[in-house]
Amino acid sequence: MRGSLSSMSDGELILVAAALLAAGIGASLLASRVRLPGKRTALLGIDREAECIANKAAAQLGIAPKVAAMLTEPSALVTAFVSGREMRADELREPETIAEVAHDLRSLHDSGTELPTGFDSFRLVEQYAETGRANGSEPPAGYDEALDAAHKIERAVRDQPGHEPVPAHNDLLPANFLRDGDRMQLIDWEYAGMGDRWFDLGNFAVNNELEDDQGDQLLEAYFGEAPDDRKRATLKLFRFMSDFREGMWGVVQAGVSELDFDFRDYAQKHFDRLEKARTDPRFKGWIEEARS
Repeated sequence: MRGSLSSMSDGELILVAAALLAAGIGASLLASRVRLPGKRTALLGIDREAECIANKAAAQLGIAPKVAAMLTEPSALVTAFVSGREMRADELREPETIAEVAHDLRSLHDSGTELPTGFDSFRLVEQYAETGRANGSEPPAGYDEALDAAHKIERAVRDQPGHEPVPAHNDLLPANFLRDGDRMQLIDWEYAGMGDRWFDLGNFAVNNELEDDQGDQLLEAYFGEAPDDRKRATLKLFRFMSDFREGMWGVVQAGVSELDFDFRDYAQKHFDRLEKARTDPRFKGWIEEARS
């Protein structure tokens, strides 16, 4: 659950208000944003300690709201309220914004922050398949072929420079970017973990539907130089991995979530897009370029 205090039920508000008062921050109650997690979120690989540490580190970098408290009963991350608005994908595709995102991601990745959990997209898709099946939710058709492609990508990049674990956000959907005047703030750090910087780059690119020239802009702004074929190929492959992970996330949610939302359809949409990438005649070439 996400939102300001005004979006909560009376019962939730009473519990959170009591916890805030107990934590000694009751005076900031109305200027806070509280994130209450859904049920069984541990099945999705969420680490609340990592979420809190990552959000604090990002706030120190000026790219996320400040953390006021991490409550335990109920489990909730409390941050300063940002009086901004959710950004749209078309805004995030603008050259100036792409450069801003690249700068913010690079500052996070190079911050030296150590998070207590990892985020390995290659293992997550396998874990999500097991969790989904254990809860009566089968992966869509094409899972085996996607997994085979993922293994090929993993073999291609695992010994290449630039894939060492770094602190990463891993959930760069448009709704997780807020525009607060001249500032852009990144919220919802639930899936933060030590991961591959390329997953963040591919995740941002595919979730915001960047065209090839916009992908080049992202890479040039992030690395400080025009991208070569290896970098372009690597971005393409991690766009695929982002869709694979997101689709399998939908598979788990279809089995465990109590929300009134069609997670099966959500998963299928991501599988449709990753299948389009996997069957692209250039896909094998991308793997070879990423390996070079």
